[in-house]
Amino acid sequence: MSEASTPGPHRAEPVIELKDIHVHHRARSGSIFKPTIVKAVNGVDFSIGRGETVGIVGESGCGKSTLASVLVGLQAPTSGEVLFRGKPALKRNAALRKEFGRSVSVVFQDPATALNPRMQVKDILTDPLTVHGIGSSASRAQRVKELLALVGLPASAAGAFPNQISGGQRQRVAIARALALDPDIIVADEPTSALDVSVRAQVLNLLSDLKSELNLGMVFISHDIQTVRYVSDRICVMNAGEIVEEGSAEQVFDRPSNAYTKTLLGAAPSLLHLPA
Repeated sequence: MSEASTPGPHRAEPVIELKDIHVHHRARSGSIFKPTIVKAVNGVDFSIGRGETVGIVGESGCGKSTLASVLVGLQAPTSGEVLFRGKPALKRNAALRKEFGRSVSVVFQDPATALNPRMQVKDILTDPLTVHGIGSSASRAQRVKELLALVGLPASAAGAFPNQISGGQRQRVAIARALALDPDIIVADEPTSALDVSVRAQVLNLLSDLKSELNLGMVFISHDIQTVRYVSDRICVMNAGEIVEEGSAEQVFDRPSNAYTKTLLGAAPSLLHLPA
C-alpha cells in the first residue's frame, strides 16, 4: 500500500477500521477433497471517519462490494479484525448492534429493489425510526418532512409508492432512508449505476452536498474511476481482492503508481465529462 494510506494529522478519528480483512468463498468448480477457494477480499486494511468521502474503485469482481458488505455488517470476514469506534465489532451484543445500526447506513445500487413497493414513502422513512424506538408519531412525521426536504423532494412525495416516482426520485428516497437515524457513515454501493445518465450528476451532487452539510463520512463504491474522482477525497483502487493503490484523488489521478490504476484511467471516458 502506498505511503498515502498512512493516516495524516488532518484525518478524522475512524468510525470503522478494517484490519487485514480476508473473505474467502468456496467455489462450485472444486471438489470435496480439493475445493477451489476464491479470495474475494485478500488482506485489506481500510478506515473511514466523519467528514471524508473515500472512493473504492475497481472492475466487476474485484471485491469492492464484498468489502462494502463487511463494512456494514452484512458479511462476516473469514479472518481479520473489524473495529467500531476503536472497539472490536465482529461479535456484537444487542446494544452494540443497535449502536452500529444507527451509526452506519447503506444506499444500495438499485432503488427499485431496495425499496418495498407496497409501502408509501412516508412509511419507508418512518420504519428505521420505529425499529429503533425513536420519537413519537408526531416527531416521526416531522422527521419525514425534514428528510424529504433534505434530499430535494416535495412533501407530497410522502404519500407516493415507489413505482409512482422516477428512478432518480426513488434513489433520493433511499438516501433519505439512509439518513433517517442521523448516521456517522453512509456506504453507497454503485448508487448511480441504475439511473439514467441525465440524473446521475444530480444524485452525485446531492451526496456531495449532504456530506458537507451533515459532516458525513461516506464510502462511495463504483467501477467508474471518473465518477469516484468527482465525489471522493481519498481513493482506494481494488484489484483481485486487494487495495493496490490508495491516496488523495489528486494523487491517484495525477501521479498513479500502479499499472492497474493507469489501466483504469485509460479506460472508458466519464459520462459526466469532467475536466482533466
